[in-house]
Amino acid sequence: MATFYQPDIADGANFLGEEESRHCAKVLRLRPNDTITVVDGKGTYYQSVIQETSPKRCTFSIVRQQHQAAFPYSIHLLIAPTKNLDRTEWMVEKLTEIGVDSIQFVECDYSERRVLKLERLQRKAVSAMKQSGRALLPALVEIHPLTSGQLQLPADSSKFIAHIDENHHQPLSKLATTHTSYVLLVGPEGGFSPREITWATEQNFQMVSLGQYRLRTETAGLVGCQTLHTVNQLYSLGNSS
Repeated sequence: MATFYQPDIADGANFLGEEESRHCAKVLRLRPNDTITVVDGKGTYYQSVIQETSPKRCTFSIVRQQHQAAFPYSIHLLIAPTKNLDRTEWMVEKLTEIGVDSIQFVECDYSERRVLKLERLQRKAVSAMKQSGRALLPALVEIHPLTSGQLQLPADSSKFIAHIDENHHQPLSKLATTHTSYVLLVGPEGGFSPREITWATEQNFQMVSLGQYRLRTETAGLVGCQTLHTVNQLYSLGNSS
């Protein structure tokens, strides 16, 4: 069953936007009375029936709705965008597939990319959400300097920075507790500057390792978020046995 995205469906927007309508009518050639799934990106699936089709506006009626079960924890990634935008796009796609609550981009002292437009990344995230069968779309937050005070950090979160030195090399999998809110900070290819490490320490970020080898920025973001999922999944399995 084809899946489409309409973020305002809960407010009565029983139609597809122009891009989604074009895909519905021109690419998939769906017709009135065909069944589709519409997701709102907020966690709800709407099984629907097409009423009218047009490349500019397809309307539908809702048959029933179902909510996607939320994780008993949340993951918020702070990450420096890569110089090669394709690698950032790949990361956003994969994080959307495995599940993450927000991706907030940060400008660091050693950043190679300091300007980022979110429109294309948003489209990549929507496509990945629909392709993977999810109904939750991660929030993408525009880039801000790391130490500027403009970051949107959830209160009462466990905060980790992917950085190791000779005195701090504990793996994330060992330090992360379960069923909480996480903030994971990943820097650019050049790492964090000394003043950024000082700032992170003052903000109560714990230094963690993501493995014995050096990872690219986008790989580190993906590995870190999946590690947090795995920690919680193993905990759930252990308590259900």
